[in-house]
Amino acid sequence: MARLAGKVVLITGGASVPGLGSATAHRFAREGAVVYVTDRDGSGAALVAQAIRDAGGQAHAMEHDVTSEADWDRVMAAIEAAHGGLDVLVNNAGIAVLRLIGELTTADWLLQNDVNLNSVFHGTKRAVLAMRKAGKGGSIINISSVVGQVGVPACGAYAAAKGGVRLFSKSVAVECAREGIRINTVHPGMILTNMQDVAEEDNAANYEATLALIPMGRMGEPDDIANMNLFLASDEAKYITGAEFTVDGGMIAQ
Repeated sequence: MARLAGKVVLITGGASVPGLGSATAHRFAREGAVVYVTDRDGSGAALVAQAIRDAGGQAHAMEHDVTSEADWDRVMAAIEAAHGGLDVLVNNAGIAVLRLIGELTTADWLLQNDVNLNSVFHGTKRAVLAMRKAGKGGSIINISSVVGQVGVPACGAYAAAKGGVRLFSKSVAVECAREGIRINTVHPGMILTNMQDVAEEDNAANYEATLALIPMGRMGEPDDIANMNLFLASDEAKYITGAEFTVDGGMIAQ
């Protein structure tokens, strides 16, 4: 079933494999979407887009620094010129620099908030304006984290950004609800991605203790997040906005 047939989608942070962005791009393309995969790693984004095309999907790649307003303007202008608008945005790009408070530097704090929170503002604002102009509504999916819902050691800067994504999204969802522009957040737990590998290296002392907190006893897979994103992007979620969806194997249900 082509649940996203004809929809034009932008997914940021799509170069990493395995990663949430690349998994989402493949999943959306299998459901008929025209997918734009962007990343600061333009070559990596191009490889993901080529793999989608090789599998019979429609995909394009663009180099994109999500902290740059000029880059956002360039990417959005290209999509609007080619397709007349944007139907779905997945603000997925992110980084994790996990440090206990005594070791957390100002540079760590500023970088994580710039990449994980400010970029979501830049993208959401531009997507809302594009969707408003086209007059067809749309879906914006902002990737937060379970760390944006509960406290986790060594995640102070990451949590501040991801918690900001959660409440920023709710606020803008209320603003845009009558226009049919839906804005929701997805909160992954521990998922088997390249970024998770980096987080494990950064915070090895707390890693096993955190893993033991998952009731299902294992980490999730990128497709677990991609499938949730697919639901929110599709018309099946047409009455859902300002909501948050936790995909964490039961981790924060305790």
